[in-house]
Amino acid sequence: MGAPNITIAFYEQAIAAIQRGDKGVIAMLIVDSSVEEATVYTVLDVTDVPSALSAANKKQINMALIGYQNAPKKIIVVAVPTASDYADGLDALELLKWDYLVCPSGETDNVLTAVSTWIKGQRTNNHKIFKAIIPNVAADSDGIIDVTMGYTDADGTELTAEQACSRIAGIIAGTPLTMSCTYAPIPEAIACAAKTQAELDAAVDAGKIVLMWDGEKVKIVRGVNSFVTTTADKGESFKKIKLVEIMDAISNDIRTTAQDNYIGKFANSYDNKCLLVTAINGYFDTLVQAGVLASGLCDIDVDANKTWIKARGGKFVIDGETIDIEDASEEQIRMANTGSQVLLKATISMLDALEDIKLDIYIG
Repeated sequence: MGAPNITIAFYEQAIAAIQRGDKGVIAMLIVDSSVEEATVYTVLDVTDVPSALSAANKKQINMALIGYQNAPKKIIVVAVPTASDYADGLDALELLKWDYLVCPSGETDNVLTAVSTWIKGQRTNNHKIFKAIIPNVAADSDGIIDVTMGYTDADGTELTAEQACSRIAGIIAGTPLTMSCTYAPIPEAIACAAKTQAELDAAVDAGKIVLMWDGEKVKIVRGVNSFVTTTADKGESFKKIKLVEIMDAISNDIRTTAQDNYIGKFANSYDNKCLLVTAINGYFDTLVQAGVLASGLCDIDVDANKTWIKARGGKFVIDGETIDIEDASEEQIRMANTGSQVLLKATISMLDALEDIKLDIYIG
C-alpha cells in the first residue's frame, strides 16, 4: 500500500479549512426541562430542531441557522436539565468538534465567567480552536467574542445582547474565510440602540461587538473579539475574528493532518522532513490561491536544530562523520539527526478583509 500521501492530505485539509470558514460549526449549550441529563442533538437545518425543546430554545436555534453568506454547517445542541448542570454540558462539548459556542441563557444563569475561563483553558492547554460568543464579558481574549448590544426584530420583539448572541454566532459561522463580518447586516432587525460614532469607535477599541442603524438596516460595526492587551507575541491581528479564524484553521489543520498522516508513520530522516515541509507549503499554496493567505512558507528551523544539538553535547553525525556544531554548515545543521523531533518554522501573511476605505476626491 505504501506510505500515506501527506501532500494530498494537506491539500484536503486546506479545502476543509476554507469550507469551515464558509460553514462553521456552532455549539449551543442550553438549559431545557425536556432532558434529564446532558443530551446532544445535531441540527443541520430547521427540520432537525428537536420538538421537545422549549419555544425559547427553538427560537435561538432557528436564529443561529439563518447564517450570513452561508448557513452554519451544523449546530451541535447540548441540552442540560438545570443551570447547575453547565459543567456536564461543557464536558460533553470538550469531546466534540466545533468552532463557536453560544449559551442563550448563560448570562441569566450567571455562568459566563466559568464559560470564558473554560474556553481560555481549552485554547491554551488542549490546542482546541473553540471560541465563545457571549454577552457582556470583557475577557481580553481572542477566543471570546463579547456581544454588548441587542436589537428589535421584525415582529417588534426587543432582544437583549444575551438573546442576540445566537444570531451573531450564525453570522460569524456563516462568514467565509475570505470575508469578515464587519458591516454584516441583520435583515430582520428594524432597530437598535442609537450610539454616536465616538461611542461606536470606543466600543470597538474595547473589543466589543456593537450594532448600528445606518438609516436603512441594522448591521455589525466591526468583526472584533475581546482581545485588547497586545504583547510582543500577540499583536493587532489577534483582535480580529477573521484573522483568528485563519490562524485557528491553519494550526488545527497542520496538527491534525500531521497526527493522522505523518507522526509514527515515517522515519525521522532529512528526506522525510523535506517531504513534510513540501506538503505544508503545498497547503499554504492552496490557501494563497483561495485568497486566504498572501503568502506562506515553511522550512526546517536551523536555529532550533542548532539549539537541540548544543543541548546534547554540540556534536552530531552525518554519513559516519562526527561534526562539531561550531564547524557545521547550515546545510549540515539542516540534515542533522534530531531524534524524534521535527523542528520547523513557518511564516505566513494573512489577507485581511477590505474594511477601511480612504478616498480623497478633488474637484478639478
